[in-house]
Amino acid sequence: MTHNPIRPWRDIARRKSRQIHVGPVPIGGDAPIAVQTMTNTDTSDVAATLAQVIAAAEAGADIVRVSVPDKAASAALKQITAESPVPIVADIHFHYQRAIESAQAGAACLRINPGNIGSEERVRDVIAAARDHGCSIRIGVNAGSLEKHLLEKYGEPCPQAMVESALDHIRILEDHDFHEYKVSVKASDVFLSAAAYHGLAEATDAPIHLGITEAGSLNAGTVKSAIGLGSLLWAGIGDTIRVSLSADPVEEVRVGYEILKSLGLRHRGVNIISCPSCARQGFDVIKVVEQLEERLAHIKTPMSLSIIGCVVNGPGEALMTDVGFTGGGAGSGMVYLAGKQSHKLSNDQMLDHIVEQVEARADRIAAQEP
Repeated sequence: MTHNPIRPWRDIARRKSRQIHVGPVPIGGDAPIAVQTMTNTDTSDVAATLAQVIAAAEAGADIVRVSVPDKAASAALKQITAESPVPIVADIHFHYQRAIESAQAGAACLRINPGNIGSEERVRDVIAAARDHGCSIRIGVNAGSLEKHLLEKYGEPCPQAMVESALDHIRILEDHDFHEYKVSVKASDVFLSAAAYHGLAEATDAPIHLGITEAGSLNAGTVKSAIGLGSLLWAGIGDTIRVSLSADPVEEVRVGYEILKSLGLRHRGVNIISCPSCARQGFDVIKVVEQLEERLAHIKTPMSLSIIGCVVNGPGEALMTDVGFTGGGAGSGMVYLAGKQSHKLSNDQMLDHIVEQVEARADRIAAQEP
C-alpha cells in the first residue's frame, strides 16, 4: 500500500513475493490480493457447476476452484473452462492422472497436495503437463493430510512439519525448472495455520494462498477466518485468499471481500457503516441496513455509506462517507452527500432515496472512468 503520512498506523507493508499468473490473473508482487472460492457441485454436472462459477464471479471471485476426483469430472472440465468467466483451478487429490487431464482440459492452475499426490515421478509428470499447457501449480499442504514420514518425524501436525512439506515440494518443482507456483499451508486450527504461514513466508518468496481450512458454518467460520486471515493479512502475508465455509460459495466471496475491505486491502461495492441501534434511534436501523444490503448488492463501485440511528455519532460518521443518513426526530433525518449535510428527509422516503443516491454516485464514477 502507498504510505499515508497522515495516518501511518493504517499502513500494511505487504510481504514481497514474486509474481505468477493463474490464467490472466496476476498473483503476488504488487497485484491485488485475489479472492477465490470453490464449487460444491458434482463437477460432471456441467450446468450446475457453471451456474455456481458464474454466481461466484458475479459476486467478485477472481478465481474459482473445482474438484476433479474422477475421469467424468476431468472430461466435464473442458466445457467448464471454456465457458467460465474466470480462471479455473483444478483440485487434485490422490490421482495424478486427473491433474494431467485437467491441464489438457484448460485448467489455469492445478492444486496438488504433497500428502497424497504420490511419488516424485508422478509430480514430474504433472509438472510436464502444466508446462505444456500453460498452467500454474498450487502446492496445497494441509495439516490433516501430511506425509507419513513427517508425522513420524514430528509426532503430530505442527508448523515445522507443514513448512517442511511445502519446501520439499517446492524443491521438486524448482529442480524441474518450474517456477509458476504458489503455496498454502492450511489447518482448521487458527494458531497452527498462522504459525505455519509465518514460517512459510520467511522461507520462500513464492506467492502465498491463505486459508483456514474447514472453518465451519457461515457465522462461526466467518469469525474464525476473520481472525486467522485478518491477522496474517495485517502482517503483510497473503497474495490470494479463500474463506472455507459450510455455506454457498457466494458467501465465501462476500466474506473474503469484507475481510480485505476492513483492512483497506481491496475495495468493491458498498461498505455500509451502521450502528447497532439503541433506544435513541430515529428509525429501525437493523431493518433498514438489511434492506440496503440486499438492494445495493449489485453495486460494484467502491463506496462508503453510513446509516446511523441518532445524532450522537451520526454526523461524525457521515462526514467520512460518500453517502449518509443520520436519524433525527419527528420522523425525519439528515442526508449527507460527499461528507456534507445536504437535505432533510422523512424516514418513510429514506430507503428508496438512499438507494437512488448510491446508484447515481456509482453512475457518475463509472462515467468518469476511461
